[in-house]
Amino acid sequence: MDYSQEPHGMFLMIDNKSFYASVESVERGLNPLKSVLIVMSEADNTGSGLVLAASPMAKKLFGISNVSRQYEVPHDENILVVPPRMNLYIQKNLAINKIFREYVADADLFPYSIDESILDMTKSRRLFGKTPEAVARRIQLRIRTELGLYTTVGIGENPVQAKLALDLQAKHDHELIGRLTYENFPEAIWPITNLEKVWSIGHRTAAHLQRLGIHSMGDLAHVNPYELRQEMGMIGAQLFALAWGIDRSKFHQVRPPKEKSWSNSQVLPRDYKVQSEIELVLREIGQQTTSRMRHHRQQAGCISLYVGFAWDGQADDGRSGLHRTRRIDPTDNAQTIIRELVTLFRENWEGQPVRNIGVGLSRLSQSTNLQLNLFQNPQRQIKDDRFDRVIDELRDRFGKTAVIPASSLMKGGTMLRRASLVGGHNGGNSFD
Repeated sequence: MDYSQEPHGMFLMIDNKSFYASVESVERGLNPLKSVLIVMSEADNTGSGLVLAASPMAKKLFGISNVSRQYEVPHDENILVVPPRMNLYIQKNLAINKIFREYVADADLFPYSIDESILDMTKSRRLFGKTPEAVARRIQLRIRTELGLYTTVGIGENPVQAKLALDLQAKHDHELIGRLTYENFPEAIWPITNLEKVWSIGHRTAAHLQRLGIHSMGDLAHVNPYELRQEMGMIGAQLFALAWGIDRSKFHQVRPPKEKSWSNSQVLPRDYKVQSEIELVLREIGQQTTSRMRHHRQQAGCISLYVGFAWDGQADDGRSGLHRTRRIDPTDNAQTIIRELVTLFRENWEGQPVRNIGVGLSRLSQSTNLQLNLFQNPQRQIKDDRFDRVIDELRDRFGKTAVIPASSLMKGGTMLRRASLVGGHNGGNSFD
């Protein structure tokens, strides 16, 4: 491979190690790498809480992962279980990125998630150290000294190399730093046979590659790229580039999505088995999603419904949930959309206990005027449209819970509880 024409920059992918658990450890005066602490969401008597973050020592000693359920966590007095405080984590994330801005211009800082950021240091690298590793170490020490948090850093000549260096090298390195270049990429990456360990390769993609006789990253690098693209489409070309450490992304040239859509989903606080309770939450989510869409003066011509079954509620054919889509006449009326969603649910649900519900609205178009349906009472349609918009205005002015349906006060309703959450979790009340 001739790399001479490829971008040769310096990118740092920085991850805050076990971020939520580390923040909680520091708040309690504990060392994040030595504490045995987990952040548990929705802990209750049913054992259905979810581990959002586990400290490195909790993972090492008890095998707890960030996808463990409450009932899978050992009952050990040495494990400190704490609730999430999303507001605190957001505050710490802002403080970390403020430090990053002292090393790169705002235009060269790209937050990847609440605990990961990409720094394009191509222009500023020589100001802060003689080598990329020296620059990374300087930033690590700064965050450790000021915030008490440990960070892992992946270094690469492009973003994908930095990401792979972070995931495959830095997290296992004593200094928590990994580095990939065009030169050492084949030696470091090609021997990998567990393809699912590599960023962007999921279970299904790995299985597809296995069926094609591709059992390692080296195999992927030496497959015929034209045949791979013919077999897998654009993703095939992207995988071939990944195997060679090639990434021509230009973060400054953000491309808008071809088709925008609106969606909302939630993990229920328990397994829902009663149809009326499931439909109550479905109505709440449909109302919230439609309201967001109306704020942008849009209407939807297609609805999507996702229902995820509880862990012990898989269908007879092994399905873990159902996903259905239906075209509708373009509308922004909440009651119309909710009615279609409930109908779609009743047609496809077979009584399985439900733990996840999601709603999507797509095939969007501008909603400038009310389009009346000739087969419905026009006065009723006008009144419904005015009602929706008055509710939107009240919530905009006085908050999401200023006006709520009486049904949300019934058993199973989640609107009031979720109004106080941040990112779907407890926001906490401490910024100290």
